[in-house]
Amino acid sequence: MGTIYGDWLKQQRGAAGLTQQQLAEMAVMTRSHVAHIEAGRRVPSKEDARRLDRALNTGDVLSSFLPQDDVVVSDYFEAVRLLEQQAATIREFASAFVPGILQTKGYARAVLSKVFPPVSEEECDRRVGTRLERARLLDDPVTPAVWTLLDEAVLRRPMGSAEVMAEQLMHLARLAENGRVRVHVLPFEVGLHPLMQGMLTLMTFEDQPPVGYGEGLNMGKLHDTPTVVKRLEDLYALALSDAMSLRESIALLRTTAKDYGHHD
Repeated sequence: MGTIYGDWLKQQRGAAGLTQQQLAEMAVMTRSHVAHIEAGRRVPSKEDARRLDRALNTGDVLSSFLPQDDVVVSDYFEAVRLLEQQAATIREFASAFVPGILQTKGYARAVLSKVFPPVSEEECDRRVGTRLERARLLDDPVTPAVWTLLDEAVLRRPMGSAEVMAEQLMHLARLAENGRVRVHVLPFEVGLHPLMQGMLTLMTFEDQPPVGYGEGLNMGKLHDTPTVVKRLEDLYALALSDAMSLRESIALLRTTAKDYGHHD
């Protein structure tokens, strides 16, 4: 979807004889944002599309290219994967699984081997490889800054063997201890909290508007409407205020890893 939209935008801009900078000024956005849309790395918000249509005098042609509100995860996640690579900050919330960029190979295989309908061993290997490739963004010691907020259920629900769980939890603990990520656990005792309905990823960028990505059962939605993203950020902050501290969270990760059989 992003590539098709980007191709149309580039064609319309070329027909109008405009540079990316000129179009950006007319549509009240940054040149880099226009460039990312044309390259298929961003899908514009409805307001972005309306401004682009007005700037290019294309009626509602570009607006009509936007996807419908309900889109399956696979239709949007390629854009999310690309955005991860550009992000300055990534804040994750997970209610059931460790977020993909933080998964170990064993944990990723345990999760991806349980999909329905089942996939072949070769396809599972390919998907694990893709997930581990995403995690390479943590090879940079500074950028992006990553926070992860985990429901305690993520620690308690076994994914794969006890050994797999122990390795995964220790991986998280070490990432937090060396300062590469911040990990906070929302304990069961908090009860109902504002993010219980699914998972959430919030991303900010140096030269683009922030986005939010929410995911539920077989459904995902990328949000970049400012009011929606702000509301998601507020919900994240509210849930984070009830979470355990970084030190307490690391201690719980280590204790739970030992419960699964890990020994230093």
